[in-house]
Amino acid sequence: MQWISPPKAALLGLLLFAALANAAEREPYNDRYCATCHGADGRGNEGVGAPRLAGMEDWYLRRQLENYRDGVRGAHPDDIEGLAMRPMAAGLTDESIRDIIDWVGGWESVAAAPTISGDIAAGEALYQTCATCHGPVAEGNEALGAPALTGQNDWYMAAQLGNFLAGYRGVHPSDVYGAQMRAMTTVLASEDDIRNVVAYINSLSE
Repeated sequence: MQWISPPKAALLGLLLFAALANAAEREPYNDRYCATCHGADGRGNEGVGAPRLAGMEDWYLRRQLENYRDGVRGAHPDDIEGLAMRPMAAGLTDESIRDIIDWVGGWESVAAAPTISGDIAAGEALYQTCATCHGPVAEGNEALGAPALTGQNDWYMAAQLGNFLAGYRGVHPSDVYGAQMRAMTTVLASEDDIRNVVAYINSLSE
C-alpha cells in the first residue's frame, strides 16, 4: 500500500543536510535549526515531510525530541522522514531541548491549510476510536499523552498513520504511546480510510 510521502529527491537532500549537521562541530545553543526544514514560522514543509511546530504542545514536542535523540523514534529503515530527523536530535541535551521548546513556543499558531479531501461522514465514524485519546474535537489530552490534531498538516497526519500501520513507528519497546497508537490505527483498513479520517479532522478546524 502506498502512503502519502514527500518527493524522494527532497528527502535525500534532507538526509544529506542532517548528516552534515550532525558531523559539524557543535556550539552551545546552536540547536535552533528547526526552521531549516519546518519553516521560519514553524508552519511545516511538505516538500521535506517536516510538520507544523507552531502551536504544538510543549510536552509533546519534548517527548518527540527525546524519542528521536534516544533512538526510540526514527530508527526504522523505511521511516524516511524519521531517519532524517533523528540525527538532528541525536546531540541535543536536556538544556537545548528546553531552549528549543521555549523558542518554538513563541511562534504564532496558525492552522495548516487542508490539502486532503475525503468522505467526512465515513471519517467521523472512524474517528470515534481516535476520540478516546485525542478528544471529541481532536483537542488533545495531555493526561493520555495524546496531542491535539486540529490545525496540524493533514499530509503529515496521513503519513504518520501510514507509518504506524506499516510498523515504521511505535514498535520500539520504550515507545509506550506509540504502541498504543499502533493498536488504535488497526481500524484503518485502507488509504481511503486514512484520507477520510484526516478529512474529518480537517473539518473540525473549520
